[in-house]
Amino acid sequence: MVDYPPDDGYIQSSEKGVYMITRKIASKFVCALSDSPVVLLHGARQTGKSTLIKYLIKNKHHADYVTLDDSAVLSAAINNPESFIESFEGNAAIDEVQRAPELFLAIKKNIDKQRKPSKFILAGSANVLLLPKISESLAGRIELLTLYPFAQNEIAKSNFNLINSLFDKKLKRLEIPNSNIEIIKKIVYGGYPEIQDRKNEERRNAWFKSYITTILQRDVRDISNIEGLTQLPRLLSLMGARVGSLLNSTEFSRSAGIPQTTLKRYINLLESTFMIYLLPAYSGNLSKRLIKTPKIYLYDTGLLSHLISADEKRLRNDPHLLGSIIENFVLMELIKQASWSNSVFNFFHFRTSSGQEVDFVIERNDGTLIGIEVKAAHSPRAEMFKGLKVLSEETGKNFFKGFLFYNGDSLIQFDKNLFAIPIKYLWI
Repeated sequence: MVDYPPDDGYIQSSEKGVYMITRKIASKFVCALSDSPVVLLHGARQTGKSTLIKYLIKNKHHADYVTLDDSAVLSAAINNPESFIESFEGNAAIDEVQRAPELFLAIKKNIDKQRKPSKFILAGSANVLLLPKISESLAGRIELLTLYPFAQNEIAKSNFNLINSLFDKKLKRLEIPNSNIEIIKKIVYGGYPEIQDRKNEERRNAWFKSYITTILQRDVRDISNIEGLTQLPRLLSLMGARVGSLLNSTEFSRSAGIPQTTLKRYINLLESTFMIYLLPAYSGNLSKRLIKTPKIYLYDTGLLSHLISADEKRLRNDPHLLGSIIENFVLMELIKQASWSNSVFNFFHFRTSSGQEVDFVIERNDGTLIGIEVKAAHSPRAEMFKGLKVLSEETGKNFFKGFLFYNGDSLIQFDKNLFAIPIKYLWI
């Protein structure tokens, strides 16, 4: 049993209460409740949304809690959504809200009659930003927060937020303990709470297999209302084998045996249920960002490792495979840290017409950019910064710094604004 006493009073745990840890987004959640009439915490199933909400309404913001996983509650919500919403005398906390999209219009009407902070606390296992009918109904009335699987610095109880520090004028040098757990082990475990105490690989694989089945049988069907989803597991595995590559719809359609029109819908379903993450291309022209090809990643490297049958031994013996998965790992760790930062960050990839690439571009809301390359190498080399130098030239004064994340222990300056940085800084 792992039991970390919370630093700020907010505890997140698995459903069995076996693994307890402070969730860093909790304070941002409380701030949102102070002035937003609707706060929706969404994220993949089994990341701990329900536990966090139950703790908050018990200790900070009282609300009547219901879950639409209860068939009787779900029936009432679907058949008469307005009466269902009006039945709450005070604040309401509604879990798995994506199962009854009819509620969103009823919530809108209720808020418009009496607008007050934290009136509705919602949780869902689908990304409402990708479900237009839902997101449009609460425009201007809702604040969205995403709860990801554990970040590595949450697991390590670190108070250091690297993504904020990357934009500082001077990056702090950190001491890396000799006892630090190797990156490969962190990759194959991933961040789902339930996995953290499963030391046996067979038991972890059993959980991931069951998890994928649950997503396809419940969450995907809830938001799609279609049958015949047997091709989705194969499609997900194909995407896992191609993380870090451009989304080639023609290739996926051919390899999975799925028509392109169906493929587009399936990709949307996997994205909506927080299974895959599509990283858009960077362009200085905002209107062009939406038409360039995104790159594919998965939200969790533990799930990714399961899908492609990559255990610790295989990753140690296959540098190419390890490189693409470490890239996925670094991206998602930075995205998790961005979710509780006070700054707003947007993530992109960069590719020129001549083929020069940078793994990630992070743009802060003031327009400042940093570029990030990720390598599994233990020693950085000058030629690894080639793409970052091109990015610097292309983006001019907006470019702040470039970082090469590598599997070593020292922060090394290669040029005025180019640095090699240990991946371990993500959780120190």
